[in-house]
Amino acid sequence: MMRISQQARWCRRPASSRHARAALEEIWKTIYIVVLLTITAVTGATGNRTAAQAGHSAVMTCSHRTRATMVTWKISPKIGGSCTLVFRADQKLVHRTNCSDNVKSEFKPEQFYALEIQQVGMADEGNYSCEVVNHEGNFHQMYQLTVLVPPRLSLYCDNHSIPVCEAAAGRPAAEILWVPENNSTTEIDSHDNGTVTVLSRFTAHSTDRKTVTCKVYHATLNETMSTDCSSPQSDLILYITIALGFLIIITFMAVIYYFKLHGCRLCHKTKPPDTSLTHSLEDDTTEVEPYTTYVQKENTIYNSVSDLTGGQNLP
Repeated sequence: MMRISQQARWCRRPASSRHARAALEEIWKTIYIVVLLTITAVTGATGNRTAAQAGHSAVMTCSHRTRATMVTWKISPKIGGSCTLVFRADQKLVHRTNCSDNVKSEFKPEQFYALEIQQVGMADEGNYSCEVVNHEGNFHQMYQLTVLVPPRLSLYCDNHSIPVCEAAAGRPAAEILWVPENNSTTEIDSHDNGTVTVLSRFTAHSTDRKTVTCKVYHATLNETMSTDCSSPQSDLILYITIALGFLIIITFMAVIYYFKLHGCRLCHKTKPPDTSLTHSLEDDTTEVEPYTTYVQKENTIYNSVSDLTGGQNLP
């Protein structure tokens, strides 16, 4: 009997485990549905985020439902009063309340129910909700419209020949990078209308490249600009310095050549006299002097004899 009862217990265990697994699966399914519904509710409450560039058009569509009897768009901008557009299928008319001319609607039953904002501006930013009514109930769709403003770009050289890149009055703030990469100082100025001006200065004072490039990144554009801020005055000074250097070198070489050439001439002019030649001249003078004395004596004797013969009138 004991063996039979134990076998019976062993046979019952698989059935109880199957029930436990089934219950656990049901619990997990319930948790999954609750989480999914929570996410859906949160998403519906916060709305879909959409963005449009200023000056362009923004189009938002309502959830498609068949046999819609009424579609209502409600606009709650951050600036100004609210606007309401109501479409009634039985009348096929759209009723507008406090809506500007740039707000357009397009309702095509059994297809879509769209709202278009033409020439979007900062005043159009806000919440947009749509409600569709049919025989199944009411269905809501919400949008949060954000307006993007492209910045005005400029690249110039300041009074100190430093490149300056500016992205003015953009929304959101633009990001500025430099090529070649280097340290830069950035100034951010927020305006009352929600736009932001970003100004970046290239701070590298020494670089082999005269041309620098500014890259601007924004949600509406990506632009690249280049400039050369090398000063013409500094280039002129550099050229003058190089010319003076060459002139000094040429002058120095000319002076060296002059002294080398004329220095040899001075050496020849200041050479001491040859003593051997002096001695030879003195010897010649000594040799000539006795002959001169002899000639003078002979002349004197000859003159005396001439005088005597002349006085005696010799034939």
